[in-house]
Amino acid sequence: MACRELGSGCDQFERSLTVASNLSFVVEFVRSIPLFYCSDLETGLNESPNENLPRGDYDPLAIDDAEIKTIALVVKDINRSREFPLKVYLPNTKEPAAVVIHSHGLGGNNQTSPFLGKHWAARGYLTVFVQHPGSDDTVWKNTPLTKRMMVMRKAASGQNLDLRAGDIKALIDQLVDWNQEDAHPLYERMNLEQIGMSGHSFGALTTQYVSGQTVLGTQRYTDRRIRAAIPMSPSSPRVGDASPAFVDVSIPWMCMTGTLDVAPIGNADIASRLGVYKALPPKNKYGLVLFEAEHSVFTENKLPGDRKPRNPNHHRAILALSTAFWDTYLRGDKSAQAWLDGDGAKKSSSPTTNGKPNK
Repeated sequence: MACRELGSGCDQFERSLTVASNLSFVVEFVRSIPLFYCSDLETGLNESPNENLPRGDYDPLAIDDAEIKTIALVVKDINRSREFPLKVYLPNTKEPAAVVIHSHGLGGNNQTSPFLGKHWAARGYLTVFVQHPGSDDTVWKNTPLTKRMMVMRKAASGQNLDLRAGDIKALIDQLVDWNQEDAHPLYERMNLEQIGMSGHSFGALTTQYVSGQTVLGTQRYTDRRIRAAIPMSPSSPRVGDASPAFVDVSIPWMCMTGTLDVAPIGNADIASRLGVYKALPPKNKYGLVLFEAEHSVFTENKLPGDRKPRNPNHHRAILALSTAFWDTYLRGDKSAQAWLDGDGAKKSSSPTTNGKPNK
């Protein structure tokens, strides 16, 4: 297997990026001891997603062929005079399902990243994609092309981040009510003791805020009903040391980013994204860094400014590691934890060597 260990912390990883620049596909998966794995881009791209999985009892990419149904709902938050739409991916299960919430990036909507919603639902999670008015695609859709960047920058505001955090609280409150409303399509379909939170970019910031980040000296946005979090393209505070912002995080986090994960709005560079993982308390934290993955890697569409060809193995790694993380920390699945903390994650991140599956 073409693997290379690059040190015991994010500092060593940042210094190693130039060393690894000649490799075509690299994934770093870190828990308490960072590891760095690589595999050639030209291998494994046309294979089915499950073909080169490590064999064993636990397989985070295994799903059946049953169709995943979705429903559209609207949360009406009377307290804030605010409404926002949802897209809900329904699992094919009869028992109350764990819930995963996903928050889109700036200028996106609840149709973004369906590969996540479909897979998580196929794995038995009731997955709720939120759309945040004021920082969704309505911001730019009817705006002349020459003014779109200006309105997008304006939408990336503290006020909208405050609204987004309020949306998550209102959503969970609404899910509690719907779960008890016998005429509702979500009646008794959710296990609300098992809620995971995820999001990309501005949605990652939303995730950070409601999952334990300290903001202006308090955890005023934190919702204790959330049990685990996956911020995709996370960001450190713009000013000062990141440690005080994350020192009081008390739930498991899995931070995901790429070595080219920068965006034209927000000024977050790679150091800012890696800094979140580094600042988290040492227990139950995970990090995934995808080599040559750009900011759009967590979506299905390219973004303006993208330069690199898509690597399908990136989505494979995102799905495998996120699923194992949810299975471990929402369901308490010991086999998932053994996979996540052992060789399973390693092999999932390095699907092939010289065109041959890793065993």
